[in-house]
Amino acid sequence: MITQLKAPTPLSQEFYNQPTIELAQSLLGCLLVKETTEGITSGFIVETEAYMGPTDRAAHSYNNRRTKRTEIMFHEPGYVYTYVMHTHCLLNVVSGDINQPEAVLVRAVQPFCGKDLMMKRRQTTVERNLTSGPGKLTKAMGISMDDYGKTFFTPPLFIASGVTPESISIGPRIGIPNTEEAKDYPWRFWITNNAFVSR
Repeated sequence: MITQLKAPTPLSQEFYNQPTIELAQSLLGCLLVKETTEGITSGFIVETEAYMGPTDRAAHSYNNRRTKRTEIMFHEPGYVYTYVMHTHCLLNVVSGDINQPEAVLVRAVQPFCGKDLMMKRRQTTVERNLTSGPGKLTKAMGISMDDYGKTFFTPPLFIASGVTPESISIGPRIGIPNTEEAKDYPWRFWITNNAFVSR
């Protein structure tokens, strides 16, 4: 990864108009940025998981399940879908067409800007532990349920161009119940050998 980058500019809404599996891979290397009153933090996305909506038993929107929580998934791509699991806030990029509720989970990022603020929020000085998991990265970057329903193409939470991965690895998603065939789908993507991948 690089140590310097010109001032990040949000990617256009058009960037998100690609199939979910492709978007999950295209997001790798992109820069996730969050602006708060405490300061700005950012990190390169190094791990994602695709969730294919109505036909994916692991997706919150399986069978077109439309609830207060999943409502934003039915909107156009590029919106922010946050939800809480086991007290942790998780960050997703809404994908798929309108009324085709799919999403990409951001599982891990490599810290870039605002590392001191991340360490303060995470109460650790071990950089490797700051953002190497979906709950860790949201806490480190100050991403919360308040971001639900916003877009990734306008501040304060946005995704910008970053770096191009040399190699991308593919495998099964993490934490999918064993009773579901969905656990075997190769819809998890990560930058090969990156130290911040969750596992």
